[in-house]
Parts: sequence; C-alpha cells; structure tokens
Amino acid sequence: METIYKRTVIDELSKYLDTDDIIVLHGARQVGKTSILLYIRERLNNEGKRTHLIDLEDSRFVKILDAGVGEFITHLREDGVLPSGEKNKVIVFIDEIQYLKNPSSFLKIAADHHKNIKLIVSGSSSFAIKSKFRDSLAGRTVNFEVYPLSFRELLLFKGYHFEEGSQYTRKKTDELKVLFREYALYGGYPKIVLTPDLDRKEKYLQQIIDTYVKKDIRDLANVKDVEKFNKLLEALASQSGQMLNVTELSNITKIAKQTVEKYLFILENTYLLKLIRPFSKNIRSELFRLPKIFFYDTGLMQMLWLKGLQKELIGVVFETAVFSELVKKYDQNAVFYWRTKDKREIDFILKVRNSILPIEVKLNFGQFNPSTIQYFNSHYGIKRYNAVGLNGERKNEFYVHPWDV
Repeated sequence: METIYKRTVIDELSKYLDTDDIIVLHGARQVGKTSILLYIRERLNNEGKRTHLIDLEDSRFVKILDAGVGEFITHLREDGVLPSGEKNKVIVFIDEIQYLKNPSSFLKIAADHHKNIKLIVSGSSSFAIKSKFRDSLAGRTVNFEVYPLSFRELLLFKGYHFEEGSQYTRKKTDELKVLFREYALYGGYPKIVLTPDLDRKEKYLQQIIDTYVKKDIRDLANVKDVEKFNKLLEALASQSGQMLNVTELSNITKIAKQTVEKYLFILENTYLLKLIRPFSKNIRSELFRLPKIFFYDTGLMQMLWLKGLQKELIGVVFETAVFSELVKKYDQNAVFYWRTKDKREIDFILKVRNSILPIEVKLNFGQFNPSTIQYFNSHYGIKRYNAVGLNGERKNEFYVHPWDV
C-alpha cells in the first residue's frame, strides 16, 4: 500500500473529531485532501470507530446524496454502516462535496437530525463551495485550509529528520539548504515531491495545470476566450512577488478590467494565488494601494511562466517560496507588505495577534540592507525583524534561514 503521511493540519483538525461540528477541508486539487481523510479514517478504524468514505468523483454517489438525506441514510444502512436502531456514532467522510447540487441543505439536515453521524468533508474550491453553501450552516462547520506541502512536511515525506532549533551543525545547515532549494524550485505538491525524476515532475505539474487550472477554474469562471485566459495566467505567474496593476494587466491581455477582476477573485478562491495588501494602521489608506500577487506553489508558477522547471534558483522564486511558508505556518491573512510613496519597501509584514514582524527576503544574506527595516521599526516602535536568506553568512540572530521563520 502507498504510504500515507501525516500532515500538519491533522493535529488541529483532531481537536474537533469528538464535537458535533462538520469538519470542512478546503484546498486545490492534488494538494492531499483525500490522503488526509484516509489518514484520519485509518486512525479512527484502529481505535475501533466505525467509519465510511464516500467519493463524489463517482457520479453514482452524487445521485444518492442529491436525492436527499433519507437516501443517504438508506445507503449507509445497505452498506451495514448504520444498523437500524444502533446509537453508536459513525464517522462519514465525503470527498469533493462541491459536486452536490445543494451541499449546504444536505449537511444541515444530516447534522441537525442525525446526531449519530459525524461528517468530515472536503472540497476542491472554496469558490465552488461558498457559492453553494448558505448561511444555514453558520455555527455548524469548522473550516481548514489545505495547501501544498510546507517545507517541514516535505522533509517528513522524504524521511529527513528535522527538529526546530536555533543551532545546527554546518553539515545539517548545508543539507537543509539543498533541500530548501529543491522545495523552492519544484514546489510542494505531494506527487511532485515524491517523484525523483525531473521530467516526470514537469509532466505531472503540466497535468495539474491542464486539468485543474485550465479546465476546472476555466469552467468556474465561465471563460469565453480560452487563449486570453491562458495568457492572463502566464502574465500573473511572471508577476509573482510584484505589485498588481489590474488596468495594466487588462491592457496586456486584452481582457476587460471587470473581467480580469472576476478572474482574479476566482483564482484567489481556488487556491492558485493570493493578493496581499499593504500594511498600514490607517485602514482607509490600505484601500487605495495596489496589492502584491503571490502564487502558492513555485513549481506551478514556473511551469506557467517559464514553461518548465528551472535548475537555478532566482530571487523572485525564493521570495515566493518564503511567502508560501509564511501562509502555511501562520495564516494567509497574517501576511502583508509595506511600501511608502518614496519607494521604501519591505517584502513582508507578518501580523499575528498584536505582534508585528518585518521580513526581508534575499537569496544571499550579503544583499540585505537594513536601512528600510530600521526606518520601519523606529516608526512603529519595533525592535525585531527577520532577514531571510539561503546563502552567505548570518550577521546576528535576526538573520535566519527560511526553515526558522
């Protein structure tokens, strides 16, 4: 059997296994949502719990669940999962919930009227799910975002021992540098990480682009001109790490500005990319500044932009990889950037609760100039910062490698 690895999100998700909440996993295709369901199911089976998995990629099950909760209960009883009169709880996993016509109504009725059924569901697009979910589910769900692998998860998948700490031997540091370079160059899709051959990595990434990015998302966006949409994807990939000017993008792609904005909304809600906003304590001023664009996965980004995986790591790809790490470790809404009218700029501002941390990313520590961060820190009364790099020598404790962010 194929090994199923434990993902970081499982520990947080496990806190809700004994509650009445419906657990919902959101994330792009191929990021490992099904594997997470299988991992949890196997663990629960080993604990003697009764479980059942329904994969809605199979249209037969879509018909059963679309027919209503009564038909769903009949199916469970026919399969011996829910014997009549038995009160013991059964945990039902439903993969690809967005295929249902009205998943919101189905989940609400099942959760409210069948307390002996615990539901854990996944969906490949928060856009598709949100467009079908209604307010009737408020207070009934707990939601978890699933992304491509983090660097720590990549190390786990590769069987490489790693414990977080401030001190590593030169040997360990050099090994981690090689592995992070690989992570930044090829991205974190599980199948890509587990494939050693570069040609096959490219082929699998292209399949994800063709089936998920250019088909599923295109269908969601109701794209009329496929060629222009593909050109937009290429333009966006080439701009990862840069400020996004929608008007300029509209001119480049010959797509109406309003349509570009619609596509960006869908691309963001299908976990392909993220627009990060400028940091400011004056919320009004935030609304009038351009966002920055970042792709969640560097492998996918380079395939769209450069039509192939590269052998040399460049600065913008490294910066995108660090962004991806920050999102996975903290939260997508915790990451901002900072830029003044006189063009002082800091790559990332990490805001967690009341804590603010400026972060500058350079491939080589020697490229880092602390003057802008010093200006920012004096303005906001902050003493800490991170200069994140891969090569060169660290000057003090604020100079960190990407696995220490």
